Amino acid sequence: MLQRLSSGLARCEETAAAALAAAVTCLILVNIAFRVLGNPLYWISELSIYAMIWMTFLIAGAVFKRRQGVAVTLLSDLLPRNGRKLVGLWVDVMVLVFAVLLVWLCWRWYQPLALAQAGFDIGAFQGQTFNFIYAENTSTLGVKKFWAWLIVPWFALSLSLHGLANLAQSITQWRNPAEEPSAETLL
Repeated sequence: MLQRLSSGLARCEETAAAALAAAVTCLILVNIAFRVLGNPLYWISELSIYAMIWMTFLIAGAVFKRRQGVAVTLLSDLLPRNGRKLVGLWVDVMVLVFAVLLVWLCWRWYQPLALAQAGFDIGAFQGQTFNFIYAENTSTLGVKKFWAWLIVPWFALSLSLHGLANLAQSITQWRNPAEEPSAETLL
């Protein structure tokens, strides 16, 4: 169940990242056309930057799920099978620890309970917490930046799910001595 949920989420993230990559390409081409005509649209540049950021975080989650991240396997390749499995297990634990820590930091950053306690009044929230995350606008789009920054908590939750699924898979491989971890399973 956990593996299916993680794999399905990774497929959705890959699809969304591909759509954002196409959108970034179109936005940049439109911006080039308007610049050539002498009437640049500055908000297109900012929108394409945010789309690239979202694309990067979305595909990063899928890459971690598929264990396709860049890795130096020089040491792990020299280890026996149990050593490689132990390294893979350690990597999965570290990814999960990082992801859970990032979830906690995002919770502290957004402070949703304090916002709710303030009655979703941004001014009262800022006065109580000195947190101005909900007040800052983007430069040209005029949208609150916290909407663009929501990709970070999404990535943290997604990475937590993928990390947990990968850790469960590594533990299963550890118990089954017949399975040999490949280079793809070792980040």
